[in-house]
Amino acid sequence: MPPVRNWPALDLHGTDFDPVLAELMREGPLTRIKLPNGGGWAWLVTRYDDVRAVTNDPRFSRKLVVDHDVTRLAPHFIPVDGAVGFEDPPDHTRLRRSVAPAFTTRGVERLRDSAREMLDELVAGILADGPPADLTERLLGPFPLAVVCELMGVPASDRPKMHEWTNLILSSAQGVERSQRAKEDMCSSFADLLAQPKDNADEDSVLGLLGTAIAHGEITASEAVGLSLLIQIGGEAVTNNAGNMLYLLLTRPELMERLRAEPAARPRAVDELLRYIPHRSAVGLSRIALQDVEVAGTVIAEGEAVYVSYLSANRDPEVFADPESLILDRSPNPHVAFGYGPHYCVGAMLARLESELLVDAFCDRFPGLRLAVPPEEVPFRRGALIRGPEALPVTW
Repeated sequence: MPPVRNWPALDLHGTDFDPVLAELMREGPLTRIKLPNGGGWAWLVTRYDDVRAVTNDPRFSRKLVVDHDVTRLAPHFIPVDGAVGFEDPPDHTRLRRSVAPAFTTRGVERLRDSAREMLDELVAGILADGPPADLTERLLGPFPLAVVCELMGVPASDRPKMHEWTNLILSSAQGVERSQRAKEDMCSSFADLLAQPKDNADEDSVLGLLGTAIAHGEITASEAVGLSLLIQIGGEAVTNNAGNMLYLLLTRPELMERLRAEPAARPRAVDELLRYIPHRSAVGLSRIALQDVEVAGTVIAEGEAVYVSYLSANRDPEVFADPESLILDRSPNPHVAFGYGPHYCVGAMLARLESELLVDAFCDRFPGLRLAVPPEEVPFRRGALIRGPEALPVTW
């Protein structure tokens, strides 16, 4: 059995790939790791085919993780009881079905015009004030927050609180007590919102769909709160992902110039940026083996914890030629940046839409856009589960 490797989940700058993860990838398709919090050790799966196999295999359970003190990065256990991220089929399928209409192509396209209007308003304000500007504060934070709150049906007056709670929940540096209190406050707020009567205009929102599902006895009120929490938190991941994209384009100006000159290349470029950028620290959510399962020639025993790394899968040279290079017109590009299997990110289409709108804005609305400080002076979030620039000072 391989030795247990401590994975400190370093605070890394920019889009640097985690050197510990790179070592683990070289050591083999299956290694054992210990993260900064939680107990024991867990298996780590790094190869693309194995990652997809494990995430799509019902013999690995998310639900059982709730009862196990699995080694993890976060100082606290983020999900609430009944959260969709920690359910297995058929309950997982039932919960996702309750909000599915909001995330279909039709549901996401319904938001396109309003999302573009919100983005245009933010960009117009920045241009009117003139350079310099912190795009994290002025654009990359407010835009995804506004879009996910619009999708959720969260009133504008509640949006600043949602943003603050999300940052505390996703931080590993604020301490267990503050993060836990933020989670409880967000859950309480969603419970109140779900209890309020909805009018016809709110029917298509996530909260409207959940309210209908509760009324029909399809889900419980506590399940609806847990689902709301995860969607709200996930919606703000675009802030960091898009911040990483812009930082990378600004530090490789030849790529930005190409996207300015070739608008048709942007959707494919967004997919390559999603593949290439290491958008999180360490690994996300674990699974527990329900029985002995062989993976990559090694038996994962019943009851053992296993993590998959989508970051390493996206750098697998057996699937992606020259994986360490950013190739904007890479095709095909079967990346797993949004996960795989039953737990594939429900908001993937929405995140891609937002990313494409933001890349359009970077390229078309800010001619001459460049960093206002040297690249090494751009501050990146420390002690965060999701990586991204804390501030992005630019001029044009």
